[in-house]
Amino acid sequence: MTISEIKQLLLSVKKPTDPRLAQLAQDPRKGVQVAVRATQKRLANQSARLAAFEQRFKYERQFWQRGLQYVAGVDEVGRGPLAGPVVACAAILPPDFDLIDVNDSKQLTRKAREKLYPLIKQEALSLGVGVVDNQQIDQLNIYEATRVAMKQAVAKLIPQPNEIIVDAMQIDTPIHQTRLIKGDAKSISVSAASIIAKVYRDHLMTDFSRQYPEYDFEHNAGYGTAKHLAALKKFGPTPIHRMSFAPVQKNSR
Repeated sequence: MTISEIKQLLLSVKKPTDPRLAQLAQDPRKGVQVAVRATQKRLANQSARLAAFEQRFKYERQFWQRGLQYVAGVDEVGRGPLAGPVVACAAILPPDFDLIDVNDSKQLTRKAREKLYPLIKQEALSLGVGVVDNQQIDQLNIYEATRVAMKQAVAKLIPQPNEIIVDAMQIDTPIHQTRLIKGDAKSISVSAASIIAKVYRDHLMTDFSRQYPEYDFEHNAGYGTAKHLAALKKFGPTPIHRMSFAPVQKNSR
């Protein structure tokens, strides 16, 4: 076989125990050796990703084994921005959920999140999204507004969960909750919820950017970037700015 043909063949190798890999490792040609090592590296990376994915199912499987059929992961996004709402998502996933790339939304690129968003919506048993706008944030404070958004998200789930895994918050609901620090990286359900919440909010901020193009919302999502702060200083706050946040107060007219 030519080296080109061997490279094509190696693309079909899915396991490190594939006998073809061991056989080709005996080929003395440098090009073949490079291709074999690249395949071994690909398989090792794939194995590590799969192991990490399985680890993120740890808490859900513990609850399923106890007979708790519906386990919801809950996460939020948008506590830090100067403008726009805080958004929470609650996600119930099935035991055969197989989107291996689902992880903490902060560890994924925007492109990866956008790709996973419709796939999660397709595979999830149930999703609920809660949105609390800037006016409510100003009335309540950001912490309480986040709790309200999470409560809204859980209330929209059909069926209602038997257990909630939440990223270091306490939701006002009688459903039992397991609070995890950095839960979005430890629980697959919280990971999925973090992606849905992030993309949902990003889409909202992109819509707002068309109403208020000076503030660059489509790129900063309301966070206090230099360009956003410069626009805030020049034009003052918009109707979606959080007036209780210090940088907005400072530039309020």
